[in-house]
Amino acid sequence: MAKALDFMDPDRMSMAVVLTAMNRFINEADGSQTAFLDGGQPERLCAPMVDHVLSRGGEVRLGAPLAAIEVGDDGQVACLRLADGSSVEADLYVSAVPVDVFKKLLPASWSTMPFFRQTDELEGIPVINLHMWFDRKLQGVDHLCFSRSPLLSVYADMSTTCKEYADDERSMLELVFAPCSKLAGGDTNWIGKSDEEIIDATMGELARLFPTEIANDERWPATSKQTPQGQARLRKFAVVKVPRSVYAAIPGRNKYRPSQETPIPRFTLAGDWTSQKFLGSMEGAVLAGKLAAEVVADRAAGQPTKGLKVVQPDVAAKEYAPKEPPGVKGEGAIAFGGGAVLSDSGMQWVRENDAAQFDGDEAMRPAPAEAAAVV
Repeated sequence: MAKALDFMDPDRMSMAVVLTAMNRFINEADGSQTAFLDGGQPERLCAPMVDHVLSRGGEVRLGAPLAAIEVGDDGQVACLRLADGSSVEADLYVSAVPVDVFKKLLPASWSTMPFFRQTDELEGIPVINLHMWFDRKLQGVDHLCFSRSPLLSVYADMSTTCKEYADDERSMLELVFAPCSKLAGGDTNWIGKSDEEIIDATMGELARLFPTEIANDERWPATSKQTPQGQARLRKFAVVKVPRSVYAAIPGRNKYRPSQETPIPRFTLAGDWTSQKFLGSMEGAVLAGKLAAEVVADRAAGQPTKGLKVVQPDVAAKEYAPKEPPGVKGEGAIAFGGGAVLSDSGMQWVRENDAAQFDGDEAMRPAPAEAAAVV
């Protein structure tokens, strides 16, 4: 269960994460319930939110990546500068980007403030999501399953659990492959491996989880020990890599998560990495969004807010020199903390812009001549 909560080696994880989850399971009536989106996130989650905003006179801009947070002489946000050179001015600003992206955008004049520099102690870890379609139905349960595999943390047969994928004849598994790099406490840098290598390793683990069902398929050497009893073969697959996902919940990190309220009067933080009772997760992101909305509403109404979270003494005592923000390189999902099925050029972008994901010799591998820095 620990791996499913933070996608890393349980021996490196803060036990506060596990205890928080167990406390919710035990003390909240619906704490152990699991729900699935009935379809893809863009259609089932994002589209209704966009419709809600538009119905109330708001605007949602797509394909308009942020280049910089421009700060005025008074230290407040002057505008947001977009990648195309245009700018957006507003009465209030809310940042909901992942912590690794936020650190790349942190204005130089704010980088001397301990409140913002405490984010140096937070770092996202990689995770890989797998989508695997089989030619027949696997035995399973109508639920999310924790795995005993050292490579697979959690999985579900979406053909059983989700109506959109419902199929009585063939299974469609979604799995979380973690820990998938040394950053997350793993032994192998799977982020740097090819999709085929990752799927082969996964098929080997599935052969252990479903020993009488997975076929001996010459395309996947890891299944070579399967007996003729196994018949299920993989029809197709997708490997979605997320080089920087939730923050690494190692011991002592929780105290550095900042409050949603910031020292900048018209600037509020959101995101699962900000301070709230849940870990880095979808639940944490929702709660952080609600807390950020409370800050905005209280300020707009002239009501007192809950105040700033106290910065830890080891951070507050330091003197910081201004640090120019490097900005975000690229405009796609990976650049802004999301996941994607990566081409060779996409993997080269990760090598160039996040070398910590790779061993030194692999990080310096020359780029293919045709590679383009588009992610």
